[in-house]
Amino acid sequence: MLDLLKVLVCMLFLLYSCYSDIKTRRISNKIWSVMLAVGSVFIIHDILKDGTSHIIHMFLSFIFIFVFVYLLFRLNSFGEDEAKVLMFIFLIIPTFPKINVFGYNLPLDAIPPTNLFTFSVLGNAVILTVIVPFGLFLYNLTQVPIREIFRKIWYLFLGYRYPVSRLRNGHIRLVEVYEKIGNEVVSRFTRDGTLIDEAVIQELEEYVDKGLIDEKVWVTLGLPFMIPITAGFATAVVFGDLIFYMTIKYLMI
Repeated sequence: MLDLLKVLVCMLFLLYSCYSDIKTRRISNKIWSVMLAVGSVFIIHDILKDGTSHIIHMFLSFIFIFVFVYLLFRLNSFGEDEAKVLMFIFLIIPTFPKINVFGYNLPLDAIPPTNLFTFSVLGNAVILTVIVPFGLFLYNLTQVPIREIFRKIWYLFLGYRYPVSRLRNGHIRLVEVYEKIGNEVVSRFTRDGTLIDEAVIQELEEYVDKGLIDEKVWVTLGLPFMIPITAGFATAVVFGDLIFYMTIKYLMI
């Protein structure tokens, strides 16, 4: 019952963080302060329940995970908020939670010998992030004209076509840079995406009005990593460690 409560509390903060990240592209530090304050109740309970052995295990594991997460943060693999939430998840749920729901024991499978829940959350998040481009590809196959599919095949994995008239509505970036040369507009791919501001929108609207470009342009959402972390968390709770499962099932025959 306590493990289920831990999971529900963490999931509540994760979902709110995803909402905030998508809507404003920032997450208030107050969220992490409240999460740590609420999580402290569980941390203190576990220390009182398991004593010195829990403190030693938690301390050694925390150092290991802190160094790992810090290195990824310094390498710009994810942002400060993602690093914070991974550390707080570890403090609240250091090992895999054991939950019984409708007669099923969760996680259903694939608990690695290390039993470090946070590592599995991160690993699952990476796996699920890799899946996203293939989902975009399949979606674009049903939306993009045949002639453009073959002309911009890699775009199908990176973004989607979006009306110029609606560019003010979301936190998105252009996949291409547009430049007017003579009487034509030339576009070229940009790896980091083009920031969409009012000047860019007005320029694109002018190009559309003059028939120089299509009314839909290629954009990328720039999916916040908080979303894969939340999905990785849910997957770890329900199923287990995806990397460990695939290693056992497909590599260790």
